[in-house]
Amino acid sequence: MDVEEFGKLLEEHIPRLRRYARALSHDANRTDDLVQDCLYRAIRKRDLFQPDTNLRAWLFTMLHNQHVNLVRSSLREGIAVPVEGVAEMLNEPASQGGSLDLRDLDEAMARLPEEQRHVVLLVGLKGLRYEEVASTLDVPVGTVRSRLSRAREALRHWLGREQPRAAA
Repeated sequence: MDVEEFGKLLEEHIPRLRRYARALSHDANRTDDLVQDCLYRAIRKRDLFQPDTNLRAWLFTMLHNQHVNLVRSSLREGIAVPVEGVAEMLNEPASQGGSLDLRDLDEAMARLPEEQRHVVLLVGLKGLRYEEVASTLDVPVGTVRSRLSRAREALRHWLGREQPRAAA
């Protein structure tokens, strides 16, 4: 498959890649870098892609692995936050209403172990089937179901929306 043909296939997945990268990184600049690096790597390694397989899963796996590598390297190097980037936010009045619920959800998501958070994002935000998530994360489908169940239970607990358990 030539570069132009492969590039057209990649274009269809850019919006989904951006949403997933944004959910992983919580940073617009890092989102753009992750997606650009993922697309560059995909084009460079297009000969490794098998045409009869799921391109979206292949790209999401690549993006996920890049994010994990970046997180690991930033932990080793330490995280630097430029003051110019946050100075404006320090002077903004707090927004009310629905944004509080989103903030609470974002904080609860951040408290989840990374493995559970990735499953919630792939299933809930990306709408992937359990089999696709299992393929993307290279884990069994049962592990995906287990992580998702534990994550949902923890989120309900932290957000104060616990469901009463059925009597056995």
